[in-house]
Amino acid sequence: MRTELFDFHLPDDRIALRPANPRDAARLLVVGDGLTDAVVSDLPDLLRAGDCLVFNDTRVIPAQLEGTRGNARIGATLHKREGPRDWRAFIRNAKRLHDGDIVDFGNAVFATASARGEDGSWVLSFAGGEPVELLLERAGRMPLPPYIAGKRPTDARDAVDYQTMFATEPGAVAAPTAALHFTPELMARFAAAGIAHETLTLHVGAGTFLPVKVDDTIEHRMHAEWGRMDAATATRLNAVRARGGRVIAVGTTSLRLLESAAGDSGIQAFEGDTAIFITPGYGFKAIDGLITNFHLPKSTLFMLVSALMGLERMQAAYAHAIGDKYRFYSYGDASLLLP
Repeated sequence: MRTELFDFHLPDDRIALRPANPRDAARLLVVGDGLTDAVVSDLPDLLRAGDCLVFNDTRVIPAQLEGTRGNARIGATLHKREGPRDWRAFIRNAKRLHDGDIVDFGNAVFATASARGEDGSWVLSFAGGEPVELLLERAGRMPLPPYIAGKRPTDARDAVDYQTMFATEPGAVAAPTAALHFTPELMARFAAAGIAHETLTLHVGAGTFLPVKVDDTIEHRMHAEWGRMDAATATRLNAVRARGGRVIAVGTTSLRLLESAAGDSGIQAFEGDTAIFITPGYGFKAIDGLITNFHLPKSTLFMLVSALMGLERMQAAYAHAIGDKYRFYSYGDASLLLP
């Protein structure tokens, strides 16, 4: 399909710079046969007993680094783990970097740059014997999306605001933002309503923010991300659907892992990389609905929701959200998509 079909104009003031407070007070656009305005705290009444929500339990690491190579300033956004001490990263001011250069990120944190990839990213190999996670805690900062970081600096609030209540598995460089709306109180209401939940892991990479730059979607090369779901979770999710319940992915990251794990005999255990690219015409095998925030124009995520609901329906939903001043992107409002 032509990439331009997934374009739309978003006024600058619709981009949320802080999350709703409390989190479940964010607005919720229900997209089904029609469009209904609600709030996230309405979700226990909008879903059915027997449904199951699936959350991503990845935890965002301080993946944004600022350093020097000689007199040159070098910025790095970690993207994907390549080994115990190696991370692939997108580099700012990369023209001043050469294979084998050592970057000083301050606080006694050093990394050697090598193996520049076709996508322009580099591999950073961190020096020393300390776990890389400790080095990042010392030298890194929370990697806010560029459309937020370009408008205000990262601060102490983001260390809390940009983690979900499910975040237990370190490795993401972007949050699974649909789950930011959930609170312990809301989860207790789901349980009381007979709505179950499960977790899986997909370590979100910085490639999630990359726009589709080709004219035709078939030419786009999707970034790979590492994920895992165990066999017991897969068995329980298959049982939900066998009983007539719905599997509702919370976030496009959960959906992509579930669809990557789906086969002819249902949802299966999964561990490894996925580069699944979902566009209109895709046949969904694992999910029956999706809770997600509002996405960037011409992004793979807007293509994904258009595949689930139909392009015209999502264009209408986004036009309604923009006109009714919904808040967009990572810290913004949510939608419940029920095909």
